[in-house]
Amino acid sequence: MDETTLRADALWRAAVYASVGLLHLHENVLLSEPLTAAHTKPRPSGHWGTVPGTAWALGHIGLAAGDAAHGQRLVPLLGAGHAGVVQLAMAWLTGELGRVRSRFSRNREGLTRLCQAFPEVDGLGSEVTPHLLAGGFCGGRLGGALAFAQGAALAVPDHIVMPVIGDGECETPTTAAAWLAGNAIPTARVLPVVHVNGFRMGGRSLLGEMAEGQLKTYASGLGWHPLITEVTDGSLEEHRAFRHALREAVEMTASRRRCALFLCCPKGWGGPETMSGRRVLGTPRTHKTPLTNLWRDDEQLQLLREWLASYRPQELFDAEGQPTGALARALDAARWHRLPSERPESERKAEATPGQGRFISFAEAVTTTVGAHSAAGGFRVFSPDELGSNRLGQLVDMEWSTEVLAEEVLLEWLAGWTAARRRGVLISYEAFAPLFTSGLVAHLKQRRLQAKLPVPSLNLVLTSYGWHNVYSHGDPSLATTLLALGDPAVHVLVPADATRTARALDVALHSEGQVNVVVAGKHITADQPAHTIEKEVTRGLAVWPDLSGDAEPDLTVVVAGDLPAETARRAIDGLAAADRKRVRTVGVLDLTVLGDPQIWPRGLADPDLRHYLGDHASLLVLTLGHPAAVWGLLGARLRDRHVEVTGWREPPGPMPQKELAASLGLDADGVGRAMRTLLAERRRSA
Repeated sequence: MDETTLRADALWRAAVYASVGLLHLHENVLLSEPLTAAHTKPRPSGHWGTVPGTAWALGHIGLAAGDAAHGQRLVPLLGAGHAGVVQLAMAWLTGELGRVRSRFSRNREGLTRLCQAFPEVDGLGSEVTPHLLAGGFCGGRLGGALAFAQGAALAVPDHIVMPVIGDGECETPTTAAAWLAGNAIPTARVLPVVHVNGFRMGGRSLLGEMAEGQLKTYASGLGWHPLITEVTDGSLEEHRAFRHALREAVEMTASRRRCALFLCCPKGWGGPETMSGRRVLGTPRTHKTPLTNLWRDDEQLQLLREWLASYRPQELFDAEGQPTGALARALDAARWHRLPSERPESERKAEATPGQGRFISFAEAVTTTVGAHSAAGGFRVFSPDELGSNRLGQLVDMEWSTEVLAEEVLLEWLAGWTAARRRGVLISYEAFAPLFTSGLVAHLKQRRLQAKLPVPSLNLVLTSYGWHNVYSHGDPSLATTLLALGDPAVHVLVPADATRTARALDVALHSEGQVNVVVAGKHITADQPAHTIEKEVTRGLAVWPDLSGDAEPDLTVVVAGDLPAETARRAIDGLAAADRKRVRTVGVLDLTVLGDPQIWPRGLADPDLRHYLGDHASLLVLTLGHPAAVWGLLGARLRDRHVEVTGWREPPGPMPQKELAASLGLDADGVGRAMRTLLAERRRSA
């Protein structure tokens, strides 16, 4: 048998052996003496079913990337968070884990400490982590890995991005849509490895029920050339067959022919076939380890002995736990590439800004800003078939602009694109943005673990909001949800006019490590004072002198968004002259300034709150979104004054836009009444 096949076999056996050890062992991790119950964990736990196939794929990808004759920059991404045990095992074998956490060194002592720590591994946890190889995608929320890989591959045309995804994962809407959406980005070199082990956590998978011919028809119908390999027992011949299939798939992908590699195998293969008279292998019982009572069940202990011994660890490690023989040669030869950690120098030097001019419309502001950023290179716009509707038709035919009608896919494209250190923006209707919620939460978790790495921000522009739309198209829930997370990376930007929209978007596109949500209407609204824009950009808010009296206010009106600003101006103009002198108007650009500064980087401390809002003034907040979002930011502060928040509430049914605004209190008459009421109450209390 050839050397490469022997290396693949040794690497796979070692990774699976270490994984089984993590799940079950507390001592005697190299089986240097007969295994007893005292060497095992009292309550073994963790996911097993995905381990053998995932280890198989990772091992072969690493060896293919390290092959000097056929080498490509292959970037594996693990789609399933449950594959974390394999990632830890492989990272221990390569020594990478020891570099990240020194106590898990690549020797017997390091493996013992790792087994004892699992599943709580020094802040790494038991899921796939970005600190280790193949961890670029946050896989705990199934479904996004294929689309994420597509977005990343757009950014690195000299790499092949290889998501390892499960057959159950292929049932998720994001994965199902990503297969087809790949037609919209033909230059992305993505090679999915689909791990078809036949089962989801609770039953048969839909792909697992397909015959080989059906699987081929399914993949080819979506535009992917299928290569199907079957593995049943991990034989050397099966290793060789998979290696040849992988090489063919890589060559096809390198020449921009879309190919998908299907690894078909029994769920949990290599583990116990039966236990207590019941079939285990190839059933949902292998999703997690079936051996959970090793201290009291002699049958389970014997099964574990046979299971571990089947990987022949004495051929893989010396007495001190150092790799030997074919395993050592495999680890020397293998490579697991990652996405770039820095932007290309040419793009850093070419960063552009749209200038400081005035803009009269949302369309002009957005097209000018993204056009300037696109000129610097490494920039993309994504949108779910809405650019024309949002008056951004000029962007439709740009080579750096892509539309598909699949919001979740677009978010993953943007996330993958920015993970490769490129900049971009997703433009969508506000009402459909809640579809992004779970993906954004997952990527915030991922980026929280990567806090020290400068990653471009995830930027969203939400427009066509419910105030100027039909009944079904009103839902500001995304911003409300993100603010409720209390994650300091979140910024909700609510520019008061087109010029502020351009500045907010420009700042967002230059930022790093944030999730920026810009909410702006596509309809032309009145310009607001220009001389406070830079202060709003740098501090997040500013007093608008032309709508404010000179003295200490009795009422402060906080406007958050274009429609609130326009409405507040009309309402203030309708006040009596004496009342106008008692009002202060504050324009907010970043909603998070209203939050607790211990949570939000731009949050106002109490002295700053008094500086902007007045010492004792009543407060009227006008917002495009849910009042709950503002209340959540204010928390228990400002209890010493009367505070009212006017914003979006679900209407009882369809109604004209003017009637909608009036019913929710965000027309000039309603805001004027609220102002006069608060001023009168303030006068009485004084």
